[in-house]
Amino acid sequence: MRALSLSLRLAVLWCLTLALSGCIDPYMPDAISTTKSYLVVDGFINSRGSTSIKLSRTFDIAAQTAPPIETRATLFIEEEGGTRYPVLEGSVKGTYTSASLTLNPAKNYRLSIRTAAGLEYASSFVPVKTTPPIDAVTWRAANNGLTIYVNSHDDASATRYYRWEYEETWEIRPPYSPVVEYKNRQIQDITVPFPTICWGNTKSTEIKISNTIRLTQDVVADYPIRSLPTSSDLLAYKYSIQVKQYAQTAEEYMYWDQLKKNTENIGTLFDPLPSQLTGNIRCLTNEPELALGYVGAYSIQEKRLFISRSELPGTWPITNGYRDCIPPDTVFLYKDRPPRPVSETLLSYFNNPGYLPIDRIYSPAGTVVAYLAKARDCVDCRTRGTEVKPSFWP
Repeated sequence: MRALSLSLRLAVLWCLTLALSGCIDPYMPDAISTTKSYLVVDGFINSRGSTSIKLSRTFDIAAQTAPPIETRATLFIEEEGGTRYPVLEGSVKGTYTSASLTLNPAKNYRLSIRTAAGLEYASSFVPVKTTPPIDAVTWRAANNGLTIYVNSHDDASATRYYRWEYEETWEIRPPYSPVVEYKNRQIQDITVPFPTICWGNTKSTEIKISNTIRLTQDVVADYPIRSLPTSSDLLAYKYSIQVKQYAQTAEEYMYWDQLKKNTENIGTLFDPLPSQLTGNIRCLTNEPELALGYVGAYSIQEKRLFISRSELPGTWPITNGYRDCIPPDTVFLYKDRPPRPVSETLLSYFNNPGYLPIDRIYSPAGTVVAYLAKARDCVDCRTRGTEVKPSFWP
């Protein structure tokens, strides 16, 4: 998910639903809080691979903490009238993963959950959808930026309902490469250089769905999945997007469509009012106990696109997110008359791990009189990404 995590979307939606009123005059209700916490199921049954399910709980809209995770649960993928496949919690608490599976497309499947507290839940049995391949992921530049499109089709016209997610990766190159470091209360030549390139990464932040139900052919042509302005930091050097495509049943498509309307298309007079939305998961041991989320069963298709800076119009500004980092600061050894000891002056700056020296400044006589320095976020690109090169990066 998404602009918000699934648990956060559903928590906000739940509060908005409770706050609905028939009043005509503008009304801003107080934040609704509740001690009731409902199970949130985020994930789907992967019919051709490993299934990953995240379990969490709804939380008060005013809460300042991350959504509470649901640990030590027991999960199974169940074939209707047949085999059960375990989905086990791994090292990441609240995330449950199955072995790589190939499910029978002629059968129906569901997810069953038993929490550590003893509550039992199950999704509805759903058919397996086979996702058609992505034909192409393309992009076009315009005066205001570029748009990335996805194209797909199903010759059998068996898909009709599509959903997409994407993951972006881009190069980050900091403006400074320090040759000195502050260590043991003194400035010295740097021993372990900072990385000169890192890679940023983020996942899609909107619900992307489309259908071909009104078309004679099951063809998705140039669906706009991502737009980036000309000044986007992501386009400074090299950018990549990996698009994931999922075939959906009509029921699951309606669920995502309503969730999109409830969480993204709100705020104006003409937007639809939020409505209660739970999904296809029910509590078997306590019927009034709600569970939020929708578990479908389908395969995944993926395609990756790269865009280099040299491919973009030369008139576009080059912005890399470091505009506020230039120029560097100058830290003089002495600031008072009579001067304080050098160590005392340096300590006042560089004892702060968030502030780093970059290089020496020499006087005409060849002595060090000052240092160039800047905040760590301007120097160490690992504050914005990882120095580990992705395996798919050229």
